[in-house]
Amino acid sequence: MKRYSAFAVAREALRFHSGWERAWRSPAPKKKYDVIIIGAGGHGLATAYYLGRNFGIRNVAVIEKGWLGGGNTGRNTTIIRSNYLQDPSAAIYEKARGLYENLSQDLNYNIMFSPRGVMMLAQTQHEVRGYQRTAHANALQGVTTEFIGPQKVKELCPIMNIDGPRYPVLGALWQPRGGTARHDAVAWGYARACSDMGMDIIQKCEVTGVRQSGGKVVGVDTTKGAIDCDKLGVVVAGHSGVLADMAGFRLPIESVALQALVSEPIKPCMDVVVMANTVHGYMSQSDKGEMVIGGGADGYNNYTQRGSFHHVEETVRALVETFPIISRLKMLRWWGGIVDMTGDRSPILSKTPLENCFINCGWGTGGFKAIPGSGWGMAELMAKGHSPLTEGFSLDRFKEGRFIDESVAAGVAH
Repeated sequence: MKRYSAFAVAREALRFHSGWERAWRSPAPKKKYDVIIIGAGGHGLATAYYLGRNFGIRNVAVIEKGWLGGGNTGRNTTIIRSNYLQDPSAAIYEKARGLYENLSQDLNYNIMFSPRGVMMLAQTQHEVRGYQRTAHANALQGVTTEFIGPQKVKELCPIMNIDGPRYPVLGALWQPRGGTARHDAVAWGYARACSDMGMDIIQKCEVTGVRQSGGKVVGVDTTKGAIDCDKLGVVVAGHSGVLADMAGFRLPIESVALQALVSEPIKPCMDVVVMANTVHGYMSQSDKGEMVIGGGADGYNNYTQRGSFHHVEETVRALVETFPIISRLKMLRWWGGIVDMTGDRSPILSKTPLENCFINCGWGTGGFKAIPGSGWGMAELMAKGHSPLTEGFSLDRFKEGRFIDESVAAGVAH
């Protein structure tokens, strides 16, 4: 694989860009792999990458029924933060945030990481107490956050109305090293690095069955034929329940749509990410000038990737009071993603009842920010059988009552 650099761009410009290679190969599947990862989104590709980089396991196939990064990885609002209350959550999200900071250099691919800072608004006295508690917990966890007052909030985001009659801004939990990244570039960068290590990325290849013998996984059936493997990783977000059913076990998750939208592009007016959990809306400005807006998940189970008018109205109406500027904007694009929710709103990274089959799911509305940490921990779990990052997120916690309840702790699971 040729390295990307300023010199490479200049060289190709002189020969009319005729020498660029494809970013990743598109091979036919082999008969057998050491590891098969189902799902070529960010989490699946990151798992494959760290299997190769950290453990030398490179006879790997990443199978995707659609196109690479075409699921939730390409449909989210790109927020990266690690200011969670519970210790297991803070550990894996902070690992991910730290890896994001150098990911462009590691992958030799510009993921456009922007550590612009993330603030979570406190608009009730209950939220003030909750975020102050989280700031103290983060200090013990080694996560850099602080609780700031309303004037500091206004200084960081001048377009905000902090004196709203219903929802005044009383302060915010501020993480200066949080931010955003380009979601497609994260998937493309990991895919390119995986392909360079000799791994096969097989698109347009749907898994139709999971084969097992003696309680142990032996391979998968696909629309491109049967493929054998020694270990199987299931990383398919909202369709995790479908794959688990093929493998013969059930998951404590439900799938719902999460909607988001972007406005028409405008001049730069906001260089931080703001989350307003009382009204359940969050917003940032993209590099193209669009206001990226998201809110809560649908209140009913579904597999749609469309939006719904009532949900967009609810989200925008709630944000208009805090950000009056957006009332004059036109909506440009609007979409949904299929997210998989657990009861405690924390993920599952675990062995399964089927031997040598591993599951990574349940990220709900917060999966993008965790991609590098999730891949790191999942790769370690698959290679060694255990990982400190994933230990608290096993399937057994639901049977044993060891919940990691971030929805109660943080008031929101984004």
